[in-house]
Amino acid sequence: MDRLLVMRSFVTVAKVGSFSGAAKILGSSGSLVSRHVADLEKQVGVRLVNRTARSISLTEPGQRYSAFAQRILDEIDDEDANIAELHDRPEGALSIICPKWIGGLDLGDAIAAFAVAHPKITVRFELGGMSDRTYDFLDSGFDVAFHTRDLRDSSVRLKRIAALPFVLCASRGYVAEHGELSDPNELAHHDCLVHVNDPVWRIGHGHASTLHKIRKVAFQSNSYIALQKAAVHGRGIALVPHRPAYEDLVSGALQVLLPELAVPDRSLYAIYGPAAQVPRKVEVFLDFLTRWFSDNPIPAFER
Repeated sequence: MDRLLVMRSFVTVAKVGSFSGAAKILGSSGSLVSRHVADLEKQVGVRLVNRTARSISLTEPGQRYSAFAQRILDEIDDEDANIAELHDRPEGALSIICPKWIGGLDLGDAIAAFAVAHPKITVRFELGGMSDRTYDFLDSGFDVAFHTRDLRDSSVRLKRIAALPFVLCASRGYVAEHGELSDPNELAHHDCLVHVNDPVWRIGHGHASTLHKIRKVAFQSNSYIALQKAAVHGRGIALVPHRPAYEDLVSGALQVLLPELAVPDRSLYAIYGPAAQVPRKVEVFLDFLTRWFSDNPIPAFER
């Protein structure tokens, strides 16, 4: 028998002075409440209630145990209320994980801004170390993970936060030496700077876009920043995130290739737990990031 259940039955009987009255409050039956009290008496090894044909009263041990049980139940009820309230308040610890290349871009700035705006939320932000299984971040103690793939997994929830623009580019020196790129199929003959997780490039938008498996890999890295630097130094053509490349594009250190075709944006997705009620701190975090990306678009520049 559940100890807390029989304790609650006993405390209610002690308050109202009858099994039937306690049963009405508890939504149970008088016989079941009577059995709960009898089970509790067996557990503690003493008689707690004096039973007569017309009434019941507490024995001296019963009075003492009633006060003790009431304190225990009150503490449990208070803690339940505190936990429920914490769930509904934007505060506490918030753990976030994402691949290194995403965390080193806009997302790092957005999360830093969130931490400043919500000092009652203690942020833990880790880069890398993510499993291919989308739900493993929950088992590792993280509340939110970020991906750029539209993951279909019923064990987690998914929210699109923003679009991450990419740009196909090279240094002016590389273009001067190897010639302008007039068609995406010409990539097969150029030195390319390739992210280890992005060996196939999509050029163009919508139905007009084409996929190109890179043949001449001149430089490879798991860091888009490293690829961008290699491009600035003239090592080849790179497909890199737009925002970190913006200053090099404005200064002329890099130039956009095939601007009339462009390249598709990558969607930034937040993945979080499947619970019916998402903690308020997670909702506030995701809403903040969505607004941050909307309020901080990449500035335009002359190509």
